[in-house]
Amino acid sequence: MPKALAKTPPAEPESYEAALQELEALVARIEAGQLPLEQMLASYQRGAQLLQFCRQRLDAVQEQIKLLDGGALKPWTPE
Repeated sequence: MPKALAKTPPAEPESYEAALQELEALVARIEAGQLPLEQMLASYQRGAQLLQFCRQRLDAVQEQIKLLDGGALKPWTPE
């Protein structure tokens, strides 16, 4: 049996928007139900990584907003 090649981890997305776009594409492929089991698992794992990346970016922005607003997060109201 040949040895499995070591896979390099996927690169970190360039931006929140790029991560969200990739995540949406992964969800669509998973929901279509046409992926082999191993690809579905890999897609799920990548999706979890992308979700964590997006959450971290959103948390960082929220902290910046708190600093700009003097430490209190104010409710957002659409204008």
